[in-house]
Amino acid sequence: MTSPPPRWRTRLRRAAVAAAACLPVVVLHASSPVFWRVSTQEEFLAGEADRVSIDADGRVTLARDAELLHEATAPFLWSLAPAGGALWIGAGGDGRVFRLESDGSASTVFEAAEQNVHAVHPDGPGGALVGTSPDGALFRVGNGRSERIFDPDDRYLWALAADAAGNRFVATGDEGRIYRLPPDGEASLFYEADASHVLALAHDAEGNLLAGTGTPGQVLRIGADGRGFVLLDSPYAEIRALRVAGDGTLYAVAVGESAPRSAPPAPPPSSSSGVPRVTTSTTVTAVVVADAGQTSAARARPAQAAGTASPGRGAVYRIRADGAWDTVWESSQDTPYDVSIDARGDLLIGTGPSGRIYHVAEDPPRVRLLARAPARQVTSFAAAAGGATYYATANPGKVYRLLPGQAGAGEYVSDVRDARTVATWGTLRWHALTPGDSSLRLFTRSGNTSTPNAAWSRWSAAYRDADGAPITSPRARYLQWKAELRGGADTPTLLSVTAAYLPQNLRPEITSLTVHDPGVAFQRPFASGDPPIAGLDDPPEAGSGSGGGGAQGDTQQTTLGRRVHRRGLRTFVWAARDPNNDPLRFDFLVRTEADTSWRALRTGIEGSIYTWDTTSAPDGTYVVRLVASDAAANAPGAGLEGLVESKPFEVDNAPPRIDVDAPRPQPGGFAVAFVVSDGHSPVRRVEYSLDTARWEVLYPLDGIADSRVERFRLHVDGGQLDRLAIRAADALGNAATIAVR
Repeated sequence: MTSPPPRWRTRLRRAAVAAAACLPVVVLHASSPVFWRVSTQEEFLAGEADRVSIDADGRVTLARDAELLHEATAPFLWSLAPAGGALWIGAGGDGRVFRLESDGSASTVFEAAEQNVHAVHPDGPGGALVGTSPDGALFRVGNGRSERIFDPDDRYLWALAADAAGNRFVATGDEGRIYRLPPDGEASLFYEADASHVLALAHDAEGNLLAGTGTPGQVLRIGADGRGFVLLDSPYAEIRALRVAGDGTLYAVAVGESAPRSAPPAPPPSSSSGVPRVTTSTTVTAVVVADAGQTSAARARPAQAAGTASPGRGAVYRIRADGAWDTVWESSQDTPYDVSIDARGDLLIGTGPSGRIYHVAEDPPRVRLLARAPARQVTSFAAAAGGATYYATANPGKVYRLLPGQAGAGEYVSDVRDARTVATWGTLRWHALTPGDSSLRLFTRSGNTSTPNAAWSRWSAAYRDADGAPITSPRARYLQWKAELRGGADTPTLLSVTAAYLPQNLRPEITSLTVHDPGVAFQRPFASGDPPIAGLDDPPEAGSGSGGGGAQGDTQQTTLGRRVHRRGLRTFVWAARDPNNDPLRFDFLVRTEADTSWRALRTGIEGSIYTWDTTSAPDGTYVVRLVASDAAANAPGAGLEGLVESKPFEVDNAPPRIDVDAPRPQPGGFAVAFVVSDGHSPVRRVEYSLDTARWEVLYPLDGIADSRVERFRLHVDGGQLDRLAIRAADALGNAATIAVR
């Protein structure tokens, strides 16, 4: 293995891609380095954030701190309800209700026969209402007792609410009903929605009941008289949660894709999906949400109108007191489960399947990844004392308290970069701010599997030079980096990270070569005036084909113009690709079938078409060779070539020869015999005419026109002999015409 020439080594250093001195040097590299830069929010969201926040400008800082308060045995925690200094917790999977005290102690206060507790609501001193599913009922628990107070025919009890008069409201499915339980008296049907499920309840400042439905996903305002009005008809399957801000603004969490009407809500998936694209557009884009203890059937949603865009995983709508609404958050990757509103009116959005909590503030809204829970889903929020916020998770089921202050340390791990080939790593550069006692360190690791595992290298030692430190991880196909942030009174801020690398140079490939029929040519596309023939007189650097570029490995091919016919021209069109996406140049060579040496017709072609004027070439059988080279994009001696040869084809520009014997008299006229011969191609078609207007096909004496020499005979009336004309063409279209006298 030899080292690259000094000139190349200097060139790589200047490009900030020199490998560490301890690494082996390999010659075959693409000379243009690739720079993997991560600097925007969308790019940072592709990685994993642990106790770090990512704002709308792509700045990574320490996140708000969180403390674990309770770890349940149940896989899903669905509902939180504060009660003084305590917290009621409804679980899924084992149908339990926990009470978490202010000192952090937790106890099971209720165990349902059903699998899920989707709703809990405070009810009097030391008590709570509990709704169970499926085929469940409404219970009142507290002070060591439980009492069944309502048992509807509906299968699912999704949400609970209470008004100032003490009326309790119960939202159910599969029939989409809301029941009212007065303080003293029997439960009665209050409202029946035109939906399969009523999933969320709240009250506005005027005392109207607000309801979020599933199949279809609508927000309803229901007056005291039981009359409903649709505030929002969303394109989503469900309105999963409703929260009312202090100024009367209503926030609605919408989720879900189209699904059959009869399907109940389904449990959340335990596997994570891709990176979300978080925006603040009013275009709806989002997923099927999940609930514990059910099958994987999706929640229902009305069929979409023809021609409308398909929604993504979820969105959060803002409905103002005057009824106007807009979308403040949406995601094609994250599923929202609940929102919380702080004293400033800012939103916290709990999502899955990556356990992310987003913060939305300002107008127009700006989105920030606030924190990430060590769980798949953040399912529910509740207010806590001192400006803190409780949140519950699923997969696993835990309760945390989100504190006002920042974490002391956090870590960000990037997405995995696929270099597509074994690469030589260059330098790692980053831009960061480290005020006061804050600090930031970066590390890398590499491997040859798309998912990091034990077969990857260990994390490197911390890099120290932010302006460009050689990456010390071993040469491999995949690379990943991580940043460790530490702070006290201040937080470090990571602005961007750039990793440079040289992919191994790979051989270009010619994927097709088309040899068009003799005389077929193409005019240059998009040319003005009388367009010239493409590939005929073009300089090598100005071919008609598209140059290299686009995605890595894209096919390089030409755009053909108008097809025309020009005698003597032979057109060759090809397509080629380079795995490194290097721009390619082509050499076009030719030889006769009997020769062994090649003659260059054109070199350095950047397009994908060449037209050969064969009129100056001797007739014969030829073969062409097309050579693709990436040498111009690589260091001297490091370029590679790919080539292809055509099948043999004929070049024949000479017309056939027609030799007519002297006409021989016979009864009624003359017998005319003649021979048609061609020096290279078979005689294909012979015709005669007695008036130069109508031509009749004449067949050889042996009945088959398949040889380079064919004999013919015809009878001509005596008075027509001086008007006889004969026309012959060979297999390549060359033609000759004579008059017989």
